[in-house]
Amino acid sequence: MRKAGAMTVQRKTIYDILTATDDHPTASDIIERLKAGGHNFAYATVYNTLKYLTEEGLIHELKLEGDASRYDARIDDHQHIVCTSCGKVDEVCVQPPSEWLLAIAQQTGYEITEEQFLFKGVCAECKNAKKSAH
Repeated sequence: MRKAGAMTVQRKTIYDILTATDDHPTASDIIERLKAGGHNFAYATVYNTLKYLTEEGLIHELKLEGDASRYDARIDDHQHIVCTSCGKVDEVCVQPPSEWLLAIAQQTGYEITEEQFLFKGVCAECKNAKKSAH
């Protein structure tokens, strides 16, 4: 963590919740987990902490279509896939083809510095549940 001096108890507690999970929780999920852990932080504290951690580059804010922002403590390059049935979010660690990125750069004239892809589909659990329902 870059700014250990600025890492208050509240910030550290929320950061620890995010590093201990891989389900990309929303702010509401984090508030529920704080309460379950015996913490009673004000809503504003949680939202301000998430903003701070995002601005410091310690977490990523995921803005997925039509959904509340989700938060991810994994900050290496990866993408996300969302189940269109249950809403679960998983990580995709397959690198995009470099020739595709090059073609996009050539077509647009942009120098690509970051990529964000959102994949959608039906997760294995929902697919299996649908099969067994028939």
